[in-house]
Amino acid sequence: MMGTFGGALEARQIDASNGKLTAEVTGEVEAEDGVLVIRRVHVAMTLVAAETEALKQTVERVHGLYAMNCPLYRTLRNAIQLTSSYVIVRPDGAAA
Repeated sequence: MMGTFGGALEARQIDASNGKLTAEVTGEVEAEDGVLVIRRVHVAMTLVAAETEALKQTVERVHGLYAMNCPLYRTLRNAIQLTSSYVIVRPDGAAA
């Protein structure tokens, strides 16, 4: 999912390369008949970029539509709950 999101940002001239876009993935499992089953996965992405209003609007728009172009999301969306979020952090490390 991060790769599709990053590619969509890059297509809009937002640099997501060289570690500027990272993700932390968490999953939730439940026992079903004694077997652990993955039920939910959340991808929390961080983009390092100089924030502008135009950048914020573009990233928000991309985040709202990238998933349906993601092979992983399209494959698993009916089997488990897949969600994502993002934050923009300035290059100096402060939250944007």
